Amino acid sequence: MAFSLSPPSTLLSSLPTSLSQAGHQRFWYWRGWRIRYWFHPGPGEATLPPVLFIHGFGANLNQWRHNLPALSQVAPIYAIDLLGFGDAEKAATLFGAELWAAQVADFIEAVIGQPVALVGHSLGALVALTVTHHHANWVKQLALITLPLGADREDLVAGWVAALALRVESLVANPLLMRSLFTLVRRPSFLRRALAGIYTVPERVDDELVTLFALPPRDRGAARTLCYLVRSRTDPSFSPSIKDLVATLTVPTLLLWGDQDRVVPVAQAAGLATLSPLLTTQILPGVGHCLYDETFDDFNQRILTWLKNG
Repeated sequence: MAFSLSPPSTLLSSLPTSLSQAGHQRFWYWRGWRIRYWFHPGPGEATLPPVLFIHGFGANLNQWRHNLPALSQVAPIYAIDLLGFGDAEKAATLFGAELWAAQVADFIEAVIGQPVALVGHSLGALVALTVTHHHANWVKQLALITLPLGADREDLVAGWVAALALRVESLVANPLLMRSLFTLVRRPSFLRRALAGIYTVPERVDDELVTLFALPPRDRGAARTLCYLVRSRTDPSFSPSIKDLVATLTVPTLLLWGDQDRVVPVAQAAGLATLSPLLTTQILPGVGHCLYDETFDDFNQRILTWLKNG
């Protein structure tokens, strides 16, 4: 496993975003694939464990733009791009929760080197839960932001990405049409409308947010990787049983869910709390799927309280 300090100039990590200015970005090579991560060592006197953030489907570590800088004032903070997303390599491989969980577990061992508090959003929550199930010795506590049930794989793909994926399935055999589709997806106007349908706080859909979704599809191999993602999500092995994973929890776990979530309805949270005494569920009023960004001050305070109580 190798490291690189010089990112390609066409990637998100090369942009002077608020997040890039608040911490350090590096590249780590896992199984030969390039993986980007962000970190801040936190305050010198920090007594809280390192925290690792895992983004959702179609997103990247920049989604935590209003969370990482603030929380780095109290703890060492890390965030990672899952393989196939963000500035991570657009790999030609079948994907699934087990593959991404192996990536995250190896990252914790190789880069962080000590047990962490894991925070995951949507698909990232599934990955974090899978890591905890297989590598409990590397996880001290767990926070899940919406948790799409594995039996409904469509919910792992947020909103516009799901609709796009369905179109891709009919275009895979036609590279010309695929290139045309990606030209549409990269348009800021298209992305702004799509994100406005997911966010419940319109002012959070700003130019920086649109850019962090628009740039990764320009990466080499992005169209091919989307084909693999579409193919992978229809495989029964793409996701383990979330209810089984919750029922076998071994660490304190916080589940946050917005009651206005338009992507993964809050009704899916019903019954999960009865599966494990280690699971605490908080339903947040008036916020949606991206609650960590929509009301970031409230989210950051909840995460801080969770860390201190862990």
